[in-house]
Amino acid sequence: MTSVNSAEPKSPKPPSAGAFVTRTELFAHLENLGIQTTTLDHPAVFTVEESEALEQDLPGGHTKNLMLKDAKGRLFLVIAQAHTSINMKTLHKLIGCARLSFAKPDRLMQALGVPPGSVTAFSLINDPNHNVTVIIDQTLMNYDVINCHPLENTATTAIAREDLMRFIHDGGHEPQIINLDKRPETPQEAS
Repeated sequence: MTSVNSAEPKSPKPPSAGAFVTRTELFAHLENLGIQTTTLDHPAVFTVEESEALEQDLPGGHTKNLMLKDAKGRLFLVIAQAHTSINMKTLHKLIGCARLSFAKPDRLMQALGVPPGSVTAFSLINDPNHNVTVIIDQTLMNYDVINCHPLENTATTAIAREDLMRFIHDGGHEPQIINLDKRPETPQEAS
């Protein structure tokens, strides 16, 4: 089912302990920003492979999202084009941090208010204190329309690239746009 957001405008409530913005509140917030989206409801998907069937129904860039924690405890949300190959052994060199690992489900829920499988650029609405650093794949920026889960993996929302960036900036996040397919230079190559 495809629908254009028609929720009544209202500002999302600021997240507090255990309370996070819902899908309906997200859509109301987007509407308040003057951002139009289209959403397709579908069975839950948990992997890029499971969501590949949706790609033919939804034009644009499809995302995979990684919630990562570095060895110093800093949190990173990596928003990549679905088919970008991300080397977890060298990613920390590309983004300039300590070694990375996946954030545990409870840390993910605490930071972004979503369970595994529902991580999305839209979950930044649940990070008002900017505890999460946002990394966006340069390849994703080649698409005019970007498809993201609207805080749950039972739907996909199409949003214009510029509107997604406006949403992210409106929340106070300053994303780093990085070529995630790039191989970092070794000390020998840099000299």
